[in-house]
Amino acid sequence: MESALSPAELIDLDRALDRLAAAEPRLTRLVEVRFFGGLTVEETAEVLECSPRTVKRDWAFARAWLLKELGQTS
Repeated sequence: MESALSPAELIDLDRALDRLAAAEPRLTRLVEVRFFGGLTVEETAEVLECSPRTVKRDWAFARAWLLKELGQTS
């Protein structure tokens, strides 16, 4: 997910984020600040008012969920 995305991939990601937001809005916010905002774990923890450990755990979960939704295996 860290590489540049094509317009079609961005649309697919946006749709997947909408589905994630319906189930886990907090994780969607995390993806927004980490992926699109480029914030570090520590910066994200400060913005979301949680621990860096929570950010790391939630980031791993959100990433895995999105990769599954987008039909990717890695």
